[in-house]
Amino acid sequence: VYLLCLHHPNFECQRDDDDPYVKEEPQWSLFSNETFEQCFKLNHPLENTEHYRIYGSSNGLVCISDEILNFDSPIHIWNPSISKFRTPPMSTNINLKFAYVALQFGFHPGVNDYKAVRMMRTNKDALAVEVYSLGTDSWKMIEA
Repeated sequence: VYLLCLHHPNFECQRDDDDPYVKEEPQWSLFSNETFEQCFKLNHPLENTEHYRIYGSSNGLVCISDEILNFDSPIHIWNPSISKFRTPPMSTNINLKFAYVALQFGFHPGVNDYKAVRMMRTNKDALAVEVYSLGTDSWKMIEA
């Protein structure tokens, strides 16, 4: 069992974030969950680690997307142990701009499927919820 971490390459060193000459791109690594020592460096599936965040993980799969979510932010489901990832299709359910977007990822044992749930709210408190199924590779709008 490992811990997945996005960190600066020299995370053990103090650095001055105001120094314009120090531009280290964060990297993904696996750390031992017992010793907390770095075990493996990983290549980000999109070749760029900047501005990405983890929105959930389950059974070794990791859901990543933009650090600042929008309703049309691409979602990526990544298996770092085998260096494969999938980008779900863009949802066609939504045609509004949303002020707040939340995203979660997990496994649904009842249907043996991985799901991403995206919840969106407008400034006028309109709410939309949609679910992505890894098994069907499709989005479904959840009706109130």
